[in-house]
Amino acid sequence: MLLASRTSVAGTLCLTVACLLNVTLSGGCAGRDRGFDVPANAAEQDMTLGPGDNFEVSVYDDKELSGKYQVADDGTINFPLIGMVAVGGRGPTAVAKTIQDALQAKKILRNPAVSIFVVAYASKLVNVVGAVQKPGSLPWMGGMSVVRAISIAGGLTPLAAANDTIVTRQERGSPRRYKVSVRRITEGQERDFILHAGDIVYVPERIF
Repeated sequence: MLLASRTSVAGTLCLTVACLLNVTLSGGCAGRDRGFDVPANAAEQDMTLGPGDNFEVSVYDDKELSGKYQVADDGTINFPLIGMVAVGGRGPTAVAKTIQDALQAKKILRNPAVSIFVVAYASKLVNVVGAVQKPGSLPWMGGMSVVRAISIAGGLTPLAAANDTIVTRQERGSPRRYKVSVRRITEGQERDFILHAGDIVYVPERIF
């Protein structure tokens, strides 16, 4: 009888260790929610500029050429001494190089150093719906997280089921769902979830 008891305890310990290993390696165990994908925050994001986007151009050691710009409906900006520059559908790095090359080609600056900082992607949105104070669409920004988006949307309502938050993302033409434990993130138990442009954040209400 004692042997059987020890065997049972040993079996339980083995199952517990196996479960802990599974949590460490795959982020879940036997009771893990099904129907949701594992977050892939390292995936490449679309950082290209579009109509309405606001960004700052910094030209090293030249304040007169540095300034703020908004992409026009035709995807262009009017840059001093250069003229119209096509920026729509291009990333900040590519646009910075185009301006830099133009400044050098026109002999405006000998060795220009140009950098671009995107202030707001008005052409790219994140939708936050459900149990938040101000549901709706938000301008997306690179590095925007679920917690940040919910904060901009006024925060959670008292009935929010924060740990059951769902992020829906279009990937290769198909929707993928990610379950995000917002409460655990705010408590420092999990890493925040980085949003992509076009993501839908849904915070459900608790079921009593």
